[in-house]
This record gives sequence, structure tokens and C-alpha cells, in this order.
Amino acid sequence: MQLKKLSKEGVDAALEKAIRYRLLNEPMVTESICIDILEVDPANQQTIVTLLLSITDQFGSGKTMNHARQLLPKLDIEYDRLYYGGIICERMGKSVLKKFSTPRMDDVYKLLREAMVLFEQAEKIRPKGNDDTILRWNTCARIITKHNLTSRKLEEIEEQLE
Repeated sequence: MQLKKLSKEGVDAALEKAIRYRLLNEPMVTESICIDILEVDPANQQTIVTLLLSITDQFGSGKTMNHARQLLPKLDIEYDRLYYGGIICERMGKSVLKKFSTPRMDDVYKLLREAMVLFEQAEKIRPKGNDDTILRWNTCARIITKHNLTSRKLEEIEEQLE
């Protein structure tokens, strides 16, 4: 089936719709709209971010971290690449935590710690007055604390194998 192409004049209105559909918990519709926008405006930063977030909204239902990470190099600003890299890790960690009745706690811990490292890197270059990285870092720390997450040591893994 031949897809129809969005007009350049329709980009702003389409992006507003994509954001609205994301807020309505319709990430597949959001993703589709973003793909249409990027066909005519491939460097549209807000669309790339919205697409990345809609993909993370679908973690646990077919989308992977790799799908979202492929978009990071398209972001022009280093802060954004670090911050949204952290978001990807945090959301995958939370998805694993929710999806499994006995989550793979070691995996969740590693994902959240990776997010925290990226948030710390982004914090160093954040725009003045932008504390988003601090808020996200604190969220990850609270999840780790609430669920008593730790990284299993090699000795613990070996003990379980014996």
C-alpha cells in the first residue's frame, strides 16, 4: 500500500496531534504520526523526541531499547542525547519491574544505574535552571531503594548454580 505524504505546512499541526495522542496513551498512533512528520522534516527535534518517547511507552509490548536508541544520534544537542538515553534505560527498567511477577532485579538495577550515570553526565551540561536530570536521577534512586535492588555479585550467582 502506498502511504500518503504529509505536507510541510501540516507538520506543526501533526506534531500537536502526536503529542496529544501520546498523552491519551496511544503510542502506536503517536509513532505513526511522527514517522510521517520525519518523512518531510527529518531533523525536527521535537518530533524525534516525541517518537523516542512513544517507543519507550511501548516497552514490554514489542519495542526494544534498540528501537529507541537508534534515534539518539539524530538529536542535535549532547544534553538531549544523554538525557533521553537515561530516559530509555529508566523506562526499560520500570517496564521489566512491572512485567514480571518476579522481576529480574539484577537487570532492573543495572538499567536504572545506567540511567543514573547518563543523567549525571547530562546534569553537568544541563541548561541553567533545568533540573530534569536531578528529578529523573532521584526517581531511579527511589525505585532502587523501594525494591531493595542491588547488583548481584559473581559469588552470589555461582552459589545459586551449585
